[in-house]
Amino acid sequence: MARPMGSVRLKKASPVTLAVGTALCIFILYFLLGSSTPDFSASRKASAAAHPLSPPTSPFRRSTGGGKLKPPPVTHYNLNNVTITPKPLENRENILLLTPMARFYPAYWDNLLRLQYPHELITLGFILPKTKEGNEATKELQKRIAKTQKYGPERDRFKSIIILREDIDPPLVSQDEGERHKMQNQKIRRAAMAKARNSLVFSTLGPDTSWILWLDADVIETPPTIIQDLASHDQAVIAPNCFQRFWNADKKEMDERPYDFNNWQDSDTAGDLAKKMDPDDILLEGYAEMATFRTLMAYLSKEDGRLHEEVPLDGVGGAALLVKADVHRDGAMFPSFAFYHLIETEGFAKMAKRLGWQPFGLPNYKVYHYNE
Repeated sequence: MARPMGSVRLKKASPVTLAVGTALCIFILYFLLGSSTPDFSASRKASAAAHPLSPPTSPFRRSTGGGKLKPPPVTHYNLNNVTITPKPLENRENILLLTPMARFYPAYWDNLLRLQYPHELITLGFILPKTKEGNEATKELQKRIAKTQKYGPERDRFKSIIILREDIDPPLVSQDEGERHKMQNQKIRRAAMAKARNSLVFSTLGPDTSWILWLDADVIETPPTIIQDLASHDQAVIAPNCFQRFWNADKKEMDERPYDFNNWQDSDTAGDLAKKMDPDDILLEGYAEMATFRTLMAYLSKEDGRLHEEVPLDGVGGAALLVKADVHRDGAMFPSFAFYHLIETEGFAKMAKRLGWQPFGLPNYKVYHYNE
């Protein structure tokens, strides 16, 4: 019997062909719907920045074809909705962790990874000089960033990371500790540091930032809860005590000693010295040639003291310093010039006080500086 015209006999597909076809369909769907990077948790997706600073900055361009481009977006931020509280963890407040860096210390980065504040709420900001050492530090920093952000576990990845390179020539070629701390080098060195700090904070401070943690690149050991601990005091500017571990040859054991002498309470002697100075002269701390007899927080630490005991300060150092974002938003910066005969972080403390923000310190809460 003849088949009706137009009918087609379908050949039955083999099991191998069906399996190959199914696998190919699955691959195409995965390619189209999947992502080239590991999936992130809902909390990270909600807090991750589309741009490290905030809104798009590309200019609007007219269409050269017949189509019409959408106008550029207008982004609204209500700073009244940005909380700055003594419970930043519970309120999921955004942290900006800033570090001027001339050398890269692996222990510094390892310490960052140990921070127990959610990394998806931490933006890292770095500024490095355009020197041979600065170039090497940048390479090492980028290696660690790639390892953490691309290949590391999700819990270690930070919200965003910003790297700036300085546009000024460094005043000192060598970053050796002995050279950095020579008295005759202090004014030019700290003026350059002040400019770097100002460039860093005002280039990275975002509209959703609650707290800024300043942490020097050679601070290699902090409590993993340092952000929560310092913020719990609800102070606008607060500094822990910076020490240094070393081998004590007399005791034949590891010991520790004070390191940062820029956290201090003022003295009448310092005031009298300032009155005799020229307008551009600065007071320096920790030098026998300029005895100020200030009360140094470095020497207020007690072995049996309360960990969270507070003392008011007139000068602060930058080894580790937690600052409410509103302090910088109010205009407090690091003077690169003689400001009441103070400069850089000590000048910042004076400026903050003039704006109504009283700095405090924690004599018994310690962070540790690298020992060269």
